[in-house]
Amino acid sequence: MRKSIIFSIFALVLMTACTSELECTSDADCVPASCCHADSCVPKDRAPDCSETFCTQECVPETLDCNQGDCICQDNRCTTEFY
Repeated sequence: MRKSIIFSIFALVLMTACTSELECTSDADCVPASCCHADSCVPKDRAPDCSETFCTQECVPETLDCNQGDCICQDNRCTTEFY
């Protein structure tokens, strides 16, 4: 019984590790999730196309505007770090 439980836990951990997506390995792999006033980050391959987008120049609170934060890679996931 004990071996069965240990094996089940090991299998669950292995399946979870295999299905989790590796988003990044460095901060450079992460970009803002939206073109204007982003408050989250995504991997570069999921970056929005901002080529025809015009944003206001205001510094919206709790966004990446005006150097209020950065996109970082933490635990192989893109996330936002606010200052």
